[in-house]
Amino acid sequence: MNRRGLWTLTLAALFLGLAIPACMGAGTAAKPVELKTDDDRTLYALGISLGSNIAPYGLSADEMEFVKRGFGDAALGAKAEVDMQAFGPKIRDMMQAHMAKKSEAEKVRSKEYLDKAAKEAGAQVAPSGMVYFETQKGTGPTPAAGDSVKVHYRGTFTDGKEFDSSYTRNQPVEFSLGGVISCWTEGLQKVAVGGKARLVCPSAIAYGDQGRPPTIPGGATLVFEVELLEIKPPAAAH
Repeated sequence: MNRRGLWTLTLAALFLGLAIPACMGAGTAAKPVELKTDDDRTLYALGISLGSNIAPYGLSADEMEFVKRGFGDAALGAKAEVDMQAFGPKIRDMMQAHMAKKSEAEKVRSKEYLDKAAKEAGAQVAPSGMVYFETQKGTGPTPAAGDSVKVHYRGTFTDGKEFDSSYTRNQPVEFSLGGVISCWTEGLQKVAVGGKARLVCPSAIAYGDQGRPPTIPGGATLVFEVELLEIKPPAAAH
């Protein structure tokens, strides 16, 4: 975890900590806040945004209580209950361990989906683990690994939840095939211009164990519906 990640964790703890009393350890119950004004709602939205940034670490509710307690003690100037020189350096290792554990659990959940997809009619399973489906045959040429392309796409998790879509933005994207996840580099070379395909991408050829926080968790298998609109000269891509 880099310094920015630790700062995000601390800021998130602040907003999570707003739900507990200022005098931590006093045993008084926190009064629930009500979202009465636009400022209230904006602050709440900020809390949601910050909280989503620490979700990839997979901290439990019980673990978050320790985080909030530490934050509260530091914010109120209370004496730290641990030696920060001894335990501060352990933060990075602990967070990385949490992410690794969460990533492995995600890969276990994804395996059933991948196995099922590989048995579907029309499935082409590549040595990389990608499962490819041609959903509409194209009539033009197919790109090479060094080409740039213009595509429409929709990305979903294995539960069908959409996380990104150029269709929603009504704006196709242009990129070099060498500059995207390897599942796309491999899969789009099988699509002819005018064609469509579904790419099932295990994490090893997508975003790996790190994922793409806060949207894509580590270890996630992703499903992309892609439509190849055009092969473009590399210099024209942006």
